[in-house]
Amino acid sequence: MSAYTLDIVTEAPTDAIVELYRAGGWWEESSAWRAIIPEMIRGSFCFVVARGEDGGFVGMGRAISDGVSDAYIQDVVVLPEWRGRGVGRAIVERLVAFCRERGVGWVGLVGEPGTGPFYASLGFAPLEGYAPWLYRGQGGSGGGQSEGRGAR
Repeated sequence: MSAYTLDIVTEAPTDAIVELYRAGGWWEESSAWRAIIPEMIRGSFCFVVARGEDGGFVGMGRAISDGVSDAYIQDVVVLPEWRGRGVGRAIVERLVAFCRERGVGWVGLVGEPGTGPFYASLGFAPLEGYAPWLYRGQGGSGGGQSEGRGAR
């Protein structure tokens, strides 16, 4: 088992973050999306990266929040060759701990299909009676940036 470290960061190399988004299947190349990566990292309530022994980025996740009431965990991804080693679990646990240490008690997320058992093992449960919604524009026909978005 290879060692890794977790760091909370306010900046990271754009190319490394793009590679992680690409590994999650969440990236469509665009200079505009590349340009917002630094601001997105800085604007996150908490941005965690996992680095392998060589210092390369092997995973990430972030929490978005106002810092006092609710937080949402987003963009948790681990490179395929690092999956199954506890990296994703450690990232989510660190994000939750960061939120809880600052008094944010409500922490939610929207998981991809098939990730339920993973998140349940970390203490998450479905929000019965609620469904996630995504803005698609006026009357549901507008595309905006939510369609084909690079990072999510």
